[in-house]
Amino acid sequence: MMGNFSDCERFQIALLPSVYGLEFVLALAGNLLALWLMVVRERRNWHNGVVLSCNLAISDLLYVLTLPLLIIYYSRGKYWMFGDAVCKIERFLFTCNLYVSIFFIMAISVNRCVALMWPFFARAHVQPVHAKAISVVIWITVGVISCPVLKFASVCVHDNKIHCVSICDTQVVGRDVTFHFVYKILLFVIGCLIPFLVTSTSYCAVIWVVWRNVNITTLQKQKVALLVTSVLVMYAISFMPYNVLQILHFYLKIHNKSNSSQCLIYDMYQVSKGLAALNMCIHPILYMALFDSIRVACCGKRLEDNNKIEANKQTCL
Repeated sequence: MMGNFSDCERFQIALLPSVYGLEFVLALAGNLLALWLMVVRERRNWHNGVVLSCNLAISDLLYVLTLPLLIIYYSRGKYWMFGDAVCKIERFLFTCNLYVSIFFIMAISVNRCVALMWPFFARAHVQPVHAKAISVVIWITVGVISCPVLKFASVCVHDNKIHCVSICDTQVVGRDVTFHFVYKILLFVIGCLIPFLVTSTSYCAVIWVVWRNVNITTLQKQKVALLVTSVLVMYAISFMPYNVLQILHFYLKIHNKSNSSQCLIYDMYQVSKGLAALNMCIHPILYMALFDSIRVACCGKRLEDNNKIEANKQTCL
């Protein structure tokens, strides 16, 4: 079977099944536990952070349930056996999960920033109903910008095998290829670059407020450090590389640049696909920084927690 694959495809087929398998187990367990703890343990403290984080966990669970399809697909040597409709749905859910994650992380960072910089305004005017409205807007916005995926993603026959691809070269005309390339660039700008700038600005403000405030405890500063670090890691290894490499790979592909550098970019793009799904495994760490109940369930309770937990519950995350 492997004799029909290029060296690049051999690397992809060897890498992705095991990566997706590990991510499936970690993301499913971590997000189910986090969602259960948020619904059960935080039900009396249903603030904005819980609303936004619940939506993030639901998005992760929707996509993680499609990972077994990809595991089977790559394990069978890139042979798609689930039909065109399921291919489109899987690609659509992947795109939605990626950009829903980015937008909800941005919303959490802005909410955190507002709560720390203008605490009286946040407690008086920012209510869970606003977080629910923002959640609806995010789902609708990401659904709309992801709709072109349903048009372009399809099954494609190559080397007598049925593949599930983002765009099939043999079924599209030049105008569609150009539109798809422009669409990927717009997705990067709207769905990744702008949210990254907003998130970075918000967390810079958060760090400035936290480290200048002598009344904030060491535990609270550690929680902020964990929160900022987890977000930076997600952008550094998950969001940015995937968006940049998919654009570069598609550019080389449509310009027929067949050389060793294209194979290198292709291999890097496959690694970034695995890392893009890794954000679902990092989100439970993000929840640990936001909620005492999840951190205590995972790490145990410390003396400082006992003294501060009631005070922290009054703080709008």
